[in-house]
Amino acid sequence: MNTYDDSVMDVLKELSNIGAGNAATALSLLLNKKIKMNVPTAKIVSFNEIMDLIGGAERPVAAVFLKMEGEIEGSLFFVLSLEDATRFVQQLTHDPTTNFEKFQYEEMAISALQELGNIIAAHYLSAISNSIGQKCTPSVPIVAIDMVGAIVTEGLLQVSEDSDHAIFIDTRLEEITDDSIHQAKGHFFLIPYQESLEKIMRTLGVK
Repeated sequence: MNTYDDSVMDVLKELSNIGAGNAATALSLLLNKKIKMNVPTAKIVSFNEIMDLIGGAERPVAAVFLKMEGEIEGSLFFVLSLEDATRFVQQLTHDPTTNFEKFQYEEMAISALQELGNIIAAHYLSAISNSIGQKCTPSVPIVAIDMVGAIVTEGLLQVSEDSDHAIFIDTRLEEITDDSIHQAKGHFFLIPYQESLEKIMRTLGVK
């Protein structure tokens, strides 16, 4: 299972945009400001491509990791730059001293980041689950502030014997106020077990 035609990628992108729209509504309520999310890219990638797509193995990032449970099983990562993670968490906690770039944060900041990842992941998975008719729910999220290589390697160890591909969803978030628009970039990696990935592809019409 190495290549997919453009029509499958278009369907994945459409499913992802539905999830992004739902997540944006939830985030808007949480942050009390207008949030837009869209998905410029959705594709199937090999594990070897993952680290390059999020800036290289040595880049420090904030990541939320969840397990996908139900009829579709696997792992899910949501990755933000430390700058964007800091800004979102400062807004959620109203604590300007939080700074992930300087590794200055309290337990509440980690909890806020967990909640942010949980909301976005839950809405994405709900959209995909409803669209393909397969139940899938997220586990309790785990947060890591570390280099991309360490985070991805640890997560992949849990599924790498069963799968060698991930669904990459590049997500663009826009915070909109009366006088400015700030863009942030988030990366989603859905890593279904091989059986679940084949189930998704069959549902999308891939033999």
